[in-house]
Amino acid sequence: MLGGISLWQLAILLVIVVLLFGTKKLRNLGGDLGGAVKGFKKAMNDEPKEEEKKLENDADFAETDKTEAKEQAKDEPKADK
Repeated sequence: MLGGISLWQLAILLVIVVLLFGTKKLRNLGGDLGGAVKGFKKAMNDEPKEEEKKLENDADFAETDKTEAKEQAKDEPKADK
């Protein structure tokens, strides 16, 4: 392979990384990375549900605002011209 990384180069790189950081730190790093990915996926799945709730609430507020505006219009005396 020209310009690619061969299996031997990956193996040597892996050995160097293990020697530099140790297996315990790499295990902790892998766990942290996995937790972050899991949290990200959960947030992505929860986002549409939150948007739907916001849209429902916005619709409720729109109806409430219309009702309040009608009530205020009834309560306010009309100005004579």
